[in-house]
Amino acid sequence: MLNKKKLEEMKEAEALAYFRAELVDISPESYTLDERKQISKEMDASSAAIEDAMREDFAKLDEVTQTKLLDMPCASGIESPQWWWDVLVGEGDPLYRELEPLS
Repeated sequence: MLNKKKLEEMKEAEALAYFRAELVDISPESYTLDERKQISKEMDASSAAIEDAMREDFAKLDEVTQTKLLDMPCASGIESPQWWWDVLVGEGDPLYRELEPLS
């Protein structure tokens, strides 16, 4: 299971990646194209890493607990039930599957 310290580290990495992206939005001329690509990759990678960890932890739960846990976010109205299914059971957020990685 994902421990609290590791989760916090992953959330900090994601927050830093998104903060850097905000800086690019504020001052795009301060960044080269390669730097912008790297920041974009870090955003995708950090978000995907959190989802991967969530999916791994979810998979370790018994079926009854999985069902109850999946029902909660689905009922929240935050994202669609299909999105939660993809993230917790499937292959992750469809966004990461549909976008081609920047080279």
